[in-house]
Amino acid sequence: MKLLLIKIGKAWHTLRREGLFHGGKRVFVAASALFRRVQPGDILFISGGVGDSARYRCEHVAEELSLQGYRTSVTVQDNPFLLSYTEQFSVFVFHRVLYTGQAKSLFIQLKKLQKEIIFETDDLVYDPQYLVHMDYFQHMNTLEKKLYEHGVGGEMLADPYVQVATTTTSFLAEKLRARGKQVFVVPNKLSGEDMKKVDTTLENQSKKDTQSEKVVVSYFSGTASHNKDFATITEPLLFILERYPHTELALYGPLDLDERFSLFGTRVKKLPFAGREKHFENISQTDINVAPLEIDNPFCESKSELKFFEAGAFGVPTIATATQTFREAIENGVDGFVAATPAEWKDCLEQLVKSATLRKTMGEQARKKVLSQYVTTNTKNSPYYQYLSRKIAKKEDKTFSN
Repeated sequence: MKLLLIKIGKAWHTLRREGLFHGGKRVFVAASALFRRVQPGDILFISGGVGDSARYRCEHVAEELSLQGYRTSVTVQDNPFLLSYTEQFSVFVFHRVLYTGQAKSLFIQLKKLQKEIIFETDDLVYDPQYLVHMDYFQHMNTLEKKLYEHGVGGEMLADPYVQVATTTTSFLAEKLRARGKQVFVVPNKLSGEDMKKVDTTLENQSKKDTQSEKVVVSYFSGTASHNKDFATITEPLLFILERYPHTELALYGPLDLDERFSLFGTRVKKLPFAGREKHFENISQTDINVAPLEIDNPFCESKSELKFFEAGAFGVPTIATATQTFREAIENGVDGFVAATPAEWKDCLEQLVKSATLRKTMGEQARKKVLSQYVTTNTKNSPYYQYLSRKIAKKEDKTFSN
């Protein structure tokens, strides 16, 4: 019942925030995931829901592993047949799963069967002490807040039976190692299907008018949790819009905007959250991608370099806040920019606005890095693969001996 109430709360919030059409589509996708077919195999990924987090941490990692020869499947914790999968897999990866209902029962049963359980996270939501740093949490309804009151999956992480965790960044890995876990960093990556869409979009993209000097700066918020992040670059963006009349600002997804942006009329466009294909099309139409985050906010420090490599796939240069993750991902001044202060943001924006050549060369370098490091079809994570192989072989040895 608790999980049902939480899901209803999230669905209602989505409908209110995004409207009946866009919000309804997201709710429908979430509901349809309940009955997705699960094929027996080596590794089962279980997610607490659907959306970009589940896509990157379950769907795409499962694809990466399948390309390495593992048999993988993906499901959600609401799947009514969840408890029937205990004997069908050797390894179970729990991603943002709420410790309640049949997910809790599955967890307990897997321990009895001595199955391998891996805790997976791409955020600090497993630890309620960090919620004060989560801007979106303050605006959740009561039902949604119940999802986080004990941390998402925090009970599983605290269980000494769970010895291994996977995550997206070195920052999060440090936090998990402090809990006594063996941690494998498994970076987010674009799927093979993503890259087909990227290449098709680039091929079909209408050529820009070479006489046009318009420069589009875009921000893709994705969720309603980035108001404070975007506010950190309000002044640099206002400066650019005022100084360079040929610039435009495109804002995608829910975002509360400083009223001063209204002074620039149609040069500032607020657009709705978009599905995957349209999202890629929107990226392809931008000239400069911005990825601001609050400095010294642990929730922001935990964010992956996703915004860098999604834009980079299209040859679009990114300016990102100089978090640990973005500093590790971006070679500053070569395949992107990292900025730590408003002054640095202004300088980086000016450089890219003023130079089409810099935008082109930096974007090309970003795409080169994406193709070598951020696609499921070109991955190198031998320690993780070897660990999984040992666990799967151990299970097969037991089966054979019996």
